[in-house]
Amino acid sequence: MKEYLTVKGRIFDMQRFSVHDGPGIRTIVFLKGCPLRCRWCCNPESQKYDIQEMTLGGKTKTVGRDVTVAEVIDEVEKDRVYYKRSGGGMTLSGGESLMQPEFATALLKAAKERSINTAMESTGFADFSVIERYLQDLDLYLMDIKHIDSEKHKAFTGQPNERILENAKKIAESGTRLIVRTPVIPTFNATKEEISAIAEFASGLKGVTEMHLLPYHRIGMDKYAGLKRDYTLKDLEPPSKELMNELLAVVNSYGLKGQIGG
Repeated sequence: MKEYLTVKGRIFDMQRFSVHDGPGIRTIVFLKGCPLRCRWCCNPESQKYDIQEMTLGGKTKTVGRDVTVAEVIDEVEKDRVYYKRSGGGMTLSGGESLMQPEFATALLKAAKERSINTAMESTGFADFSVIERYLQDLDLYLMDIKHIDSEKHKAFTGQPNERILENAKKIAESGTRLIVRTPVIPTFNATKEEISAIAEFASGLKGVTEMHLLPYHRIGMDKYAGLKRDYTLKDLEPPSKELMNELLAVVNSYGLKGQIGG
């Protein structure tokens, strides 16, 4: 067995037959650990690298398990025929896969050696020297850009955004296909002015032609109680279809191909 196939990492889920997070039918690998603490996160069990217990519907389950690259890629390969027909493949998500570079880059390498399309859903919050290691085996970078104002970004995610915006420029310059994705969160960024600022930034990135708007939802709210954590946005209403269409028009006005959902 090739040595990189024995590299271990920590995941908390794998989702087959997904039609989100990249083109075609995909298998999503959810990695543990994230440097951000977004108030609206629908996978709060992803944030800590630690293996945890979460109670849902009166049942307690263990969240997080250690696996090898070989174990994951064997599971991914089960749906090769569907990838081929649909243009799909494997997507790394989380959490934040940049938190596990040895494991994540080995996964990407294993997929590419098997001619499986690769994508990554990521905040871009890491040193660019880390990100560079991913790009050689990555077909598509789905990058969350949540806000242009750093102070507001930090207030809602726990981290400033200067590094994220700088990395977006570098990723685009590298020639890697980059799609900007923005979660639309009322009280945070769900205004024409704030989405306009992000769209203006995205339209200035080399080679970037798409921007996806991801409307806020309450899926995952019960997980916070299951982890004995407080969900601070429990009274927040999802954005209306009318507002989402207005924001989509703003994105399109910058010459980007906008869409609602990702």
